[in-house]
Amino acid sequence: MRSHITTRGLERATHRALYYSMGFLPEDLDKPLIAVVNTQNETMPGHVHLDSIAKAVKEGIIAAGGTPIEFPTIGLCDGIAQGNYGMHYPLASRELICDSVECMVNGHQYDAMVLITNCDKITPGLLMAAVRLNIPAIMISGGPMATGCVDGQEIGYTDLMAAQGDVARGIITREELSRRERDALPGCGACNLLGTANTMNFLTEALGMCLPGSTCLAGTGRRLALAKQTGMKIMELYHKSILPRQIVTKEAIENTITVDLAIGGSTNTILHLTALAKTADIDFDINCFTELAQKVPHLVKIKPANNGHYPADVHNAGGITALMGQLCRDGLLHKEALTVTGKTVAENVSEVKVINSNVIRTLDNPYSAKGGLQLLYGNLAPQGSVCKSAAVVPEMYHHKGPARIFNQEEPAVAAIYGGQIKPGDVVVVRYEGPKGGPGMREMLTATAAIVGMGLSKEVALITDGRFSGATAGAAVGHVSPEAAEGGPIALIEEGDMIEIDIPQGSIHLHVSDEELARRKTAWKPMKQDHVIKGSYLDRYAKMVSSAMDGAIFK
Repeated sequence: MRSHITTRGLERATHRALYYSMGFLPEDLDKPLIAVVNTQNETMPGHVHLDSIAKAVKEGIIAAGGTPIEFPTIGLCDGIAQGNYGMHYPLASRELICDSVECMVNGHQYDAMVLITNCDKITPGLLMAAVRLNIPAIMISGGPMATGCVDGQEIGYTDLMAAQGDVARGIITREELSRRERDALPGCGACNLLGTANTMNFLTEALGMCLPGSTCLAGTGRRLALAKQTGMKIMELYHKSILPRQIVTKEAIENTITVDLAIGGSTNTILHLTALAKTADIDFDINCFTELAQKVPHLVKIKPANNGHYPADVHNAGGITALMGQLCRDGLLHKEALTVTGKTVAENVSEVKVINSNVIRTLDNPYSAKGGLQLLYGNLAPQGSVCKSAAVVPEMYHHKGPARIFNQEEPAVAAIYGGQIKPGDVVVVRYEGPKGGPGMREMLTATAAIVGMGLSKEVALITDGRFSGATAGAAVGHVSPEAAEGGPIALIEEGDMIEIDIPQGSIHLHVSDEELARRKTAWKPMKQDHVIKGSYLDRYAKMVSSAMDGAIFK
């Protein structure tokens, strides 16, 4: 066992004594030592309940003959960091989370690990740690949040965003908004929409790194049972020497992208799956998103998509497992890909069926023939950009309008709520990329303002920043190269015409190459006065790569 280097031999007396001082028995140290990475904290509903998940996981490990050893990592809430200085940190924290797991697991030489997660950057950070360390590993999430209810009507996170705009326009009162706030998010779990949290947890099942059942709701007995099964399963993976890099293969990544396109997942998945593939040393071309989108239809609409369902509805319709069964039978998945069950994808889904085809549609009745994510290229984004096409109304598939320039999110939001943005405009928010932000802040507050002000069918937004899975509308992010590196987005001037064609995957600035070259000669990078010298953000800005490269450390 790997852990024998800390528990066996004459020279390890002090090591064993350290374990005994914590209440471990000699026989505990004869068993495989299993790290239980518990990201529980009291900062967000997705993680507040994870101690109960960890308890069940540890019970499963003990029952299957292992010794669980629990430790934490940090975990930030994108929702609370949203729209303020705090949003510089969540994406940057992904690398810290991955590094911290490496430090703990290698520093103590554990034999295997269970990774307990639920929210946005924590899940990809843990997945990256799993393939980096490549010891037996399995993941379990805390599950999606239940749907809220106000006056007999279902309500959730995205409904609150729309209500904020209703207040600004005088349609409802602040008191009414306050009343809805109390019931929209009814308890623990990843917020009740297809944000990055639920998207990444669902995709972990598609990847094969968690047991089937990713849509099972938080706070239920079924979720606890799944956690106990996860603890038992890690012992099987350990004894069979099944490693993450045997599961996270090029085929598994393609399966994950297929499911992502079918559900219209968060644009953040392009960042995270690219980063995961690179961490696993997989030969990966980001353009496979576009290639797969040509043959994978959009089958599931989940909030914030217009008229979308809630995560609980998807679970009741059969969940991601049923969707994968349908995709597998239709020949859209690599059937022989290995998973943490010890079985192939095809074996996992052979007996599952979709229960409600109104929620999980069939291939002959899709929402659209193409998947719900789209890469866009052009002279404005020569290295690429990203749009969640599943959340765009048809009226905005093609849009051409004058640029309204903002060098950070806050003045853009003020202008939108202040009525300064007019129908037809293209809001440009720049210097918000991985390096320029730094940390590539989400522009959810800005896009929510556009929706809330009733402009989602008339105004587009482009940014070198990123979007939340909660974003709806004609929003194009990850524009690369970013402004801080002198990309074309830094050269746009007020009033320049910008043309976006989502179905064709193009984004074009109607300015001549000669004029852009002249502007580039005169360009000077914007100072980052808000970044403390020597801080983590300062170091992150110097080390991070392009968004289209996964925003990983160089």
